[in-house]
Amino acid sequence: MRVLVVEDEIKMAGLLRRGLMADGMAADVAIKGEDALWMAGSTAYDAVILDVMLPGIDGFETCRRLRADGVWIPILMLTARDAVEDRVAGLDGGADDYLNKPFSFAELGARLRALVRRGPVERPSVLTVGDLVLDPASRRVRRGARDISLSTKEFALLQTFMRRPGDVLDRLQLIEHAWDDDYENRSNVVDVYVRYLREKIDRPFAVDSLETVRGAGYRLRADGGRPVSGAGGTRPACACACACAC
Repeated sequence: MRVLVVEDEIKMAGLLRRGLMADGMAADVAIKGEDALWMAGSTAYDAVILDVMLPGIDGFETCRRLRADGVWIPILMLTARDAVEDRVAGLDGGADDYLNKPFSFAELGARLRALVRRGPVERPSVLTVGDLVLDPASRRVRRGARDISLSTKEFALLQTFMRRPGDVLDRLQLIEHAWDDDYENRSNVVDVYVRYLREKIDRPFAVDSLETVRGAGYRLRADGGRPVSGAGGTRPACACACACAC
């Protein structure tokens, strides 16, 4: 495999490169985050080892920019900073793994091989569907520039929809992702919470994004929602005059 090492300490960078080569890998070195951005964007690396403490943009920002640029190479963050908040920041910023210094080369190699087996799968840290944005780390939701306040369950349900935009999800799929094993599927709880979501992410913005697919389930439109024609900011009343989520 070919690995990009992003490390500004020349001695450490050299040790990493020699250790990886001894393990049968090819390794290139970048000493700044800015260099890592163009190198990772122009070369088909299998993995990136990214130090947190870098001159210029740090490792956290480098990771975020790589993900924002659509670079989904597995990233292992390597640092002497072992505070929990640092690990959280790195993982929430798009990193796939975190290893503290000092470390064992055997463990580093094993972690890299495990990451490469997963491959460069797209896994954005912030979900965006049209102008609807959900940040799992900060637990914030907004449509355009306007923040939307959701309950814990509403947030979990919307996150399930936003991870699969355009797909029809039946009630069982939604229950499996947004409710735990203690829930008994004997009520219309999914319909109720879909209605709650519509009241918060659609109606105030005069759009339709959560669609009912008769006999199948629900779908979040892949474009994030279409304007409700002639609604003037309100959603048409349910045609069947019931309490369902039509």
